[in-house]
Amino acid sequence: MRSTGRLVDNCRHISGWDSANGAERCRACGTRRFTGYGALRPPGLPVAHTPSPRDKTRADRSAAHAIASTICHRLNRWALGSAALSPAV
Repeated sequence: MRSTGRLVDNCRHISGWDSANGAERCRACGTRRFTGYGALRPPGLPVAHTPSPRDKTRADRSAAHAIASTICHRLNRWALGSAALSPAV
């Protein structure tokens, strides 16, 4: 086993692994690695959720309105130039 720094030991796990109950343990350093587990997901396929055509249309219109209002607001400030930022005389 080699030491790197003060707190970290690097083991190449050359001495082999002991296996039990879906876990393996290095004989030299005691590092464990788990081999007998699956993804943390409930069994079965996920259910596809598709919005209704009405909801899709509402979402599209809402997004278009938000984009258009942002563009118009920025263009108006750009068109006015420094007059929009300077105090009234």
